[in-house]
Amino acid sequence: MPVASITRRNLGLGFAASAILLSTGNIVMTQTLTEKTHPKPQKVSFESGDGFVVANLYLPEGHDPSRRYPAVAVGGSLTSVKEQMGGNYAGELARRGIVALAIDYRNYGESSGAMRQFEDQASKAEDLSAALRFLKKRSDVSGAGILGVCTSGGTALYAAARDTNVGALATVAGFFSDPQMVLKMFGGQEGIDARIAVGRQARMLYDETGVIETVFAYMPNEKAAVSASPSEYYMDLSRGGGVRAWRNEFAVMGWEQWLAFDPLSQARHVKVPTLVVHSDGAAFPEQARKVHDLLGGPKDLFWAEGKHFDFYDQAETVRQAADSVAAHFHSKLG
Repeated sequence: MPVASITRRNLGLGFAASAILLSTGNIVMTQTLTEKTHPKPQKVSFESGDGFVVANLYLPEGHDPSRRYPAVAVGGSLTSVKEQMGGNYAGELARRGIVALAIDYRNYGESSGAMRQFEDQASKAEDLSAALRFLKKRSDVSGAGILGVCTSGGTALYAAARDTNVGALATVAGFFSDPQMVLKMFGGQEGIDARIAVGRQARMLYDETGVIETVFAYMPNEKAAVSASPSEYYMDLSRGGGVRAWRNEFAVMGWEQWLAFDPLSQARHVKVPTLVVHSDGAAFPEQARKVHDLLGGPKDLFWAEGKHFDFYDQAETVRQAADSVAAHFHSKLG
């Protein structure tokens, strides 16, 4: 098969794409966290599936290799890379005495994969499990868990439902879809069927030519984008949109897998201690409450304040969430 190349097309499907994330309104930013806000991490890599994952490892200040610390693998939003919200939380957890690993999923960022920007939750859950295996091999780790921000909150449920290496779990502003929600978001069954059809066509094109068709992941008022909401975090070059490693692209051949994303169905299978951090201003708060109610093990719900994107990089909101998350992991993994 030829070396993969990427092209973007306007699908022109004739229906309005529903926004995955809620409009967050105007934000008065007191301090915005970036990768430069935190101590310089160590770049590491490890095997996962048929490839490898690249990650940034953050160690607690004054790290003592003879001690043992809780360790947490951190994943971020749809299409995100480790230098965005995952890195912010990993850095903040390290400040709170936790060994933290912000990962690039395969097909994203610096990790391996020929199908760039391809959304595959099974692969992503496998990468989180691989990250836990990497952490648990370290002599300075007492126990390992997962923190999922936004979409990775749902992905983490998939991993925790199956992987006995998960010692504890936390989600922040999690995206927890289910079939009924997907129907509403994407124009009913007609809208879903149309996206699946173009996704399958795009997969055929990739298999035959190596070309990866893409659409915008986030673009206000763009009908073909995955999210047509204001998405100011991604539109702002001083925030997530300015991270050089990030690409505002979604592989069209991933539509079928993305539409099948159903973390709500996984919640009852999660038996490990879990903390759900959310707010009324974050995306789909009722879904977060549903997940918390359905969880099959010990659970806590921390209802914070803040708009959805505040939880990505706004210092006050992130640090409040990180305080709660760190306390949870110290208690369950220490």
